[in-house]
Amino acid sequence: MKVSRELHDPRRAKAAEPPAAELALRALAFLARDEERVARFLALTGLDAGDLRDLLGDHGFHLAVLDHVAGDEAMLLEFVASESLPPESVGRARRALGGGEA
Repeated sequence: MKVSRELHDPRRAKAAEPPAAELALRALAFLARDEERVARFLALTGLDAGDLRDLLGDHGFHLAVLDHVAGDEAMLLEFVASESLPPESVGRARRALGGGEA
């Protein structure tokens, strides 16, 4: 059986993007790894750490997390680099959650 070289070309390999809700939860974990980042997110949203568990399944919350990350280019680039994803993946996830264009 002959297999195409294209299938094994690492330059063509693209990390599969996670579903929008999963990407938002990964973004939340990214925020939580840095005390200043998560404190800023909580302050801007008016939430406290105790609220987060109840909101983990909420699409509006997922959108808020992605909006927060997308709103700071340096943070966005750091996040997507940590996930080995293109920056556009956050915009696609936002749209999938009903967020429209950033």
